[in-house]
Parts: sequence; structure tokens; C-alpha cells
Amino acid sequence: MKRIGLLSDTHAWLDPIVEKHLKECDEIWHAGDIGGIEIADKLSKISLLRAVHGNIDGQDVRIVYPKNQRFFCEEVDVWMTHIGGYPKNYDRNVKPEIFTNTPQLFISGHSHILKVIFDKELNLLHINPGAAGIQGFHKVQTMVKFIIEGKEIKDLEVVEFGNKGK
Repeated sequence: MKRIGLLSDTHAWLDPIVEKHLKECDEIWHAGDIGGIEIADKLSKISLLRAVHGNIDGQDVRIVYPKNQRFFCEEVDVWMTHIGGYPKNYDRNVKPEIFTNTPQLFISGHSHILKVIFDKELNLLHINPGAAGIQGFHKVQTMVKFIIEGKEIKDLEVVEFGNKGK
């Protein structure tokens, strides 16, 4: 069993509330736009960090974190990328592989819009955790926590932890 804390789009801002929520996680996954290697370093001190770089990330982040991460967590095939789209509207850069080598769990960030959608056509779960930072048009900072046990993704929890600008 692995407890996962999933966030995206921190844009160089790590709210102390996020750190509190992540302390109970076995792994932290960051779906890009980290905003600086200092944020990744801080997260990796809390727990094992798996991350991808996003479109705003500089070379310091891009050298360490790839554009895509494909891995197994327990028995779940996971694909994480920053710009991936969502069911019925996948980004053109992921379409070829998502249809020929479908993961069980597809994670992306970028939109700052929290979405959890089951893609019936591909039989995969898509999660975009929204934005944990304060840059962007979103009004509420969000992240997602869940458990992976064997082949099962369960106990998904949406965490809202801040109204931007207040």
C-alpha cells in the first residue's frame, strides 16, 4: 500500500499547509510547473518525490525531472506529464502513446483545473490535481491524495487549502 500526495503548478510557491498534508504520504508526485529546484528539494525532504517538468520550469528543474514519467506504483501503470489534456481532449503529444500503450492512471497538470475523470473508452483514470501555487487564474489552491494498493486506486481525497489572494 502506498499513500500518494499529488500536486501540480506550484510555480515556486509551497504553502506550509501542503507540507502538513504530505507528511503522511509515502510518495509525493508533482505534475510539473514546479517553479524552481528549491521546491523540489523541499518536497523530496518530506517523502520520495516523483516529478516531471512543466512549461515554466527552467534548466535547473529540467535537468533533474523529465517531461514524462512512466512507472509502476504497486501494480498500477502510471504515466505522468505536465501537458496531457484529458479524456476526449488529450494533447496531441500524448495521443499516439495513450491509445497504443494505455496506462491505468494518467496524470497531468497545466490547466490549473482540478479534474478526476474515468475514461471509459481507454479504461483509465485521469487526474489533474489543479494548482497548489498562487500563480494563475484558479481561485482555490488544490491537491489530491489517494491510496494505491495492488491494482487498486482508492480513497481519493481532494484537498482545498487556500483561497488565492486572501
